[in-house]
Amino acid sequence: MKRLFIKTLVATAALATVGIAAAQDKVIKFANQNAAGHPIVQGMEKFAEIVAAKSGGKIKVNVFPGGQLGSDQANVSALQGGTLEMASMNSGIFASQVKEFAAYDLPFMFANGKEADAVVDGPFGQKMHAKLEEKGLVGLGYYELGFRNITNSKRPITKVEDIAGLKLRVIPNPINVDWVKALDANPTPLPWPEVYAALEQKAVDGQENPVATIYGAKLYEVQKHMTLTNHQYNPQSVVISKKFWDTLSADEKKIIGDAVAESARFQRQQARASVASTLENLKKAGMTVSELAPGEQVKLVEKMKPVITKHAGAVGEATVSDLLAELAKARK
Repeated sequence: MKRLFIKTLVATAALATVGIAAAQDKVIKFANQNAAGHPIVQGMEKFAEIVAAKSGGKIKVNVFPGGQLGSDQANVSALQGGTLEMASMNSGIFASQVKEFAAYDLPFMFANGKEADAVVDGPFGQKMHAKLEEKGLVGLGYYELGFRNITNSKRPITKVEDIAGLKLRVIPNPINVDWVKALDANPTPLPWPEVYAALEQKAVDGQENPVATIYGAKLYEVQKHMTLTNHQYNPQSVVISKKFWDTLSADEKKIIGDAVAESARFQRQQARASVASTLENLKKAGMTVSELAPGEQVKLVEKMKPVITKHAGAVGEATVSDLLAELAKARK
């Protein structure tokens, strides 16, 4: 009996040890649409390194770039269902969940990275992410995709009128559809994984994205001309499934939250430092890169103003006012 008792005790202790290990060891799938090597993916990889170090290897992060786990919309559903733990995507995409997020897509809001940092790291950015919790998502911080520029396979764009008639792929949301229409071009909403093929098959003439995304996706193979319009700035929300988040201990939450903050600083620095060299690489790959003359850039901004006015009401006047107030502070 004594021997049986000891065996039972040892077995119970072993099971308890397995249970503790299972409770402590976590695996996070972290998804994004950009190709390996992109500054966003570099930020994700830095996050994985930091988490592994801070958790002593108890939390493992597997990074899935290049849309391996589906489109952004599929990732949002998976996050809400708890089958995907983390993702980084354009903040404006969450307008389908919380309408106020469309504020991030309004054209010509941000002039530079300093302004963007002040907004997303301040009360505005935090308040926006807080709105996601009731949708089954927890916003932990912001990476940077950057300023968007127009490419096409038809002709150089040296004046605003050159954009007219082009069939441009846009992120599927109303603001992007409307700003393309405002330029007398033809918007074609498409998920990102479908864009290269659409350009290659001439189903669309062009698209718009930051330079790192254009280079990382090898769009220079199917696009000849790029114009530096900087018409939109894209912060990228780093989000975690609330179902997964609620399973974590306070210590685990702190490790992940701190790692997002640290990796975000690294990621933005990488993104900004790489712009000039990426532009040179695009030119070497055969792309022509041009800028609008100052007068044409002013004309482009003016063309966008009715779009901002139209969508400010749908986004929420209070949200737009808060955004403009934060930008005003950043510009002092």
